[in-house]
Amino acid sequence: MSHAPIRVRVAGAFAIAMAVVFAATGWFLYARLDSHLRTALDRNLRLRAEDLAALVQQPGSSLAAAGGGRFVEEGESYAQLLGPRGRVLDATRALGGRVLLSPAELRSALQGPTYADRRSIPGFHHPSRLLATTITQRGRRVVLVVGATTQDRAATLADLRTELYVVGPIALLLATLAGYVLAGLSLRPVESMRRRAAAISAETPGERLPTPRTRDEIERLGDTLNDMLARLEQALDRERDFVADAGHELRTPLAFLRTELELALRHAQTFEELRAAVQRASEEAERLGMLADDLLLIARSDRGKLQLQLQTMPAEDVLTTVATRFEWRAQEAGRPVRVSPAPELRIHADRIRIEQALGNLVDNALRHGSGEVRLRSSRLDGLVELHVTDEGAGIPPAFLDQAFDRFSRAGSGRQGSGSGLGLSIVAAIATAHGGSAHVANRKEGGTDAWLALPASQRNGPGSRI
Repeated sequence: MSHAPIRVRVAGAFAIAMAVVFAATGWFLYARLDSHLRTALDRNLRLRAEDLAALVQQPGSSLAAAGGGRFVEEGESYAQLLGPRGRVLDATRALGGRVLLSPAELRSALQGPTYADRRSIPGFHHPSRLLATTITQRGRRVVLVVGATTQDRAATLADLRTELYVVGPIALLLATLAGYVLAGLSLRPVESMRRRAAAISAETPGERLPTPRTRDEIERLGDTLNDMLARLEQALDRERDFVADAGHELRTPLAFLRTELELALRHAQTFEELRAAVQRASEEAERLGMLADDLLLIARSDRGKLQLQLQTMPAEDVLTTVATRFEWRAQEAGRPVRVSPAPELRIHADRIRIEQALGNLVDNALRHGSGEVRLRSSRLDGLVELHVTDEGAGIPPAFLDQAFDRFSRAGSGRQGSGSGLGLSIVAAIATAHGGSAHVANRKEGGTDAWLALPASQRNGPGSRI
């Protein structure tokens, strides 16, 4: 059954359940009818015993004479009168002289009415049930035994069994067919969704599964699958955009590289011209390699495979290292890069990746900002924030929400070259550390970009970690 269609399995389970219900119902009806027939027979025996007791007390009457009358039916009922010691005083003709009661039953009958079942009685071909009760005849106590065959009860029960054997399978078959049809109707929306799902592909964006408005599990399943399709479609669109933007960004340095090499090959007249062309080609190749590394880092972070070598370190040491790295460039631009001390703060992170992220922030500040570039750290709500601020014109407010998007550049306010991946890499590194990246314009002017990272448990006494 594990390989059978759901419709067949549901119908099979329904058939088994209905078979159990029908069997239990039939057994209950049979038992109740048997009990009612037994009760009716016992009541009939009591009434017959009362009538025969009144008859035998009349002078000149006998049970033999009562046979074939309204008190005793020929072939169906009988009666016998016994003395206290078990001697037959009177009986219907079919019984002859055989005593119907055993000594123990006779003693019980002398104490009160007693019922008993007999598999056979002389002169009768069917099982019977009898009632023995004490009466008074001519001033002495005797035992009156009245009985009747259970043929009518057996015939009635046999008819009921026959009807159950005939009607039960038919009802079970009809119930199973109904369960099969209902299962098919219930699964029809699932089959419709399956056919639509088989037709959906990357070339059919916007297609969704048909969802029945039944407010049941099928509707919830359809809504969940449609939500999943929407998420997959968004992810596919992001990947397509990423590939298109990456191709666009790679095309520019490749074009410059090819141009420089062609110029060097065809137009270089002197060694100095050839050297300058090769140097420019080398710079473009380096830029191309850096762009490839950035794309690889973002791809790994998307798959959750960005490997980190975590260690605990002072936040101030990381900021100082980054500031030292950009010292020569800052001096050429005439813009100081300073670090605000915070010796008590420590972070648990991959030093190389954090320095890479901070380096991108400092590079953006030197490239697009103006004035002093300051690196500082602070603690807030269990996190250590590493800030990079400048004194430039800031970021256009409309661009703040998409500053960390891949290949995004501000349309105004920040001119210069770049691939648009710097802040995306910052966000990817922060996310890989369980933190986040943020950027905002300062009230006093300039931009404040920062990483919020989990703090080390070894921070100073004032730490709220």
